[in-house]
Amino acid sequence: MPARPRALVTALCTALSTAVLGAAALLLPAAPAHAASRTVQGGRLDWGVKSSFQSYVTGPIAKGSYSLTGGAGTVGSSQFRFPSATGSYDGDTGAFTASFAGGVHFVGHKESDGTYQLDLTLSRPTVRISGSSGTLYLDVVSKAKGTGTVTTSSQVPFASLALGGISMKGGGTAVVLDNVPATLTAQGATSFAGYYTAGTALDPVSLAADVKAATTPTPTPKQSPTKKATAKDDSIEDGAVDWGVRRTFREYVTGDIARGRWTLTGGAEDGGALFRFPKGEGTYAKGELTASFAGAVRFTGDHGLDLRLSGVRATVEDGRGTLYADVDSDGFTGDKVPLVTFTAGDFTAKKGLAEVSEAPAKLTAQGAKAFAGMYPAGTAMDPVSLSVALTADATLPALPDLGSAADETETPSPSPTSAQPVASDTAAGDDGTPVLPIVLATGALLAAAALFAVAVRRRRTRTAAGPAPADEDQPPGIPGFPGSPDHP
Repeated sequence: MPARPRALVTALCTALSTAVLGAAALLLPAAPAHAASRTVQGGRLDWGVKSSFQSYVTGPIAKGSYSLTGGAGTVGSSQFRFPSATGSYDGDTGAFTASFAGGVHFVGHKESDGTYQLDLTLSRPTVRISGSSGTLYLDVVSKAKGTGTVTTSSQVPFASLALGGISMKGGGTAVVLDNVPATLTAQGATSFAGYYTAGTALDPVSLAADVKAATTPTPTPKQSPTKKATAKDDSIEDGAVDWGVRRTFREYVTGDIARGRWTLTGGAEDGGALFRFPKGEGTYAKGELTASFAGAVRFTGDHGLDLRLSGVRATVEDGRGTLYADVDSDGFTGDKVPLVTFTAGDFTAKKGLAEVSEAPAKLTAQGAKAFAGMYPAGTAMDPVSLSVALTADATLPALPDLGSAADETETPSPSPTSAQPVASDTAAGDDGTPVLPIVLATGALLAAAALFAVAVRRRRTRTAAGPAPADEDQPPGIPGFPGSPDHP
């Protein structure tokens, strides 16, 4: 019978070992679960393409200009702002993709038939980051220098982005990259119509994108559309005025001369290229409107610049519109000042919505006084978009989404020498995983210096960079350089 005690001992040892291993397994740290890819929704990308190219286009040789499309705006004296980021972010791998709306159209060297030798459109910028490499993609329409052949290309890998070996892994509510060096790729050089060679340094890229938690949307029960009770049958349900004042005025405010900013209060919203004055109240009947809107914008800067526009109102009668505002500035104050007039065209309601989109606007005589004589009466101002909802189910046009990751719209944007730390909503874990927002601030020396520090627990990310060198090169093969910026 000796085998039985041995078997019993073996069985007991096996059972004990299994129990010990099971207990040990309970004490081991669980492997981190893979976080699902999260949605990027809202944000903006700021990029000047190449400042010397801008100067050349608008200078005395090319005598050209640029125009903005699709909600793109300007910030500072030399950067374009592309809004409405959409994409995805994976905090485990650091993979990041964000596409932005809008575009910029450059023209120069006008010919006798009204066409331009220089004709270039860059739009829909997309940033893709995988591992330590990043690329800026663009839709490009260009006219080749010399032959005049027009080429349309979609999502060209236009520029490589130098991330400086920074890990994009982390978690939080935003991704913020500041002054990332950009270099023209071979494909970018081809689509740039041959004005620059591959390897040319372009303006640095900055972006801020909101990252949303992965959630399953809850379906909203449908409700029968009804018109709410109002004091008058012709009262509007809602409304908004979208107006950028004047592009070159905004550039002047945030540029190197005024070095100023704008602030929005009372519910006014910033759409990059325009301001939205919401919460319209008033009456509409047979194409005629009298309405008031909420919000105010205030422009401040050096040399005594201080202009506040509030109490925005709009009237439409006989196909003609007028935009009013209460004005408070140094040297001029007035209530319900008629600032601009615009052509309302067909302002007939369709499906409960009456709207005018990007109607050309001209400054009035009283508006000229509001701007301290900076512009004479009759000057073309930014176009006016006006929409009013007449029923509860009518939806106003969407405003470009600049996101909430970095509220820098109203600040000037010369090349900074350092970046301020940005707090994260999510603290890093004990494993040293960086928090988000991820901040990358660079200048000309970033590629040669390790300037990034990863914080643990509740420390913040901080970076610094040397001053950016002046960019004085001109497009090769084009004589002359550069011109002066246009009037504010």
